[in-house]
Amino acid sequence: MVKPVAGGNEWRLTDLLGRSMGVVRAVEGGTFLVEPDGNARVTMTGMRCGPFNSLDDALAAIETHTRGVCRREPPEAP
Repeated sequence: MVKPVAGGNEWRLTDLLGRSMGVVRAVEGGTFLVEPDGNARVTMTGMRCGPFNSLDDALAAIETHTRGVCRREPPEAP
């Protein structure tokens, strides 16, 4: 699951059980980096973590590497 975090430059990644899988972060220059956390450190070993040109490119890399699907959740309420 991919959920935007308040501030608009970070997206939280969780598995379907709600465990942290890391974040995708927008950085200077308009690129995106994947920062694995928890179980994803092992799952994403060997995956290119960036820079990516877009959030969609970063999520596509995760999907390809993990053979899974990234589903977007609505933003958090203010």
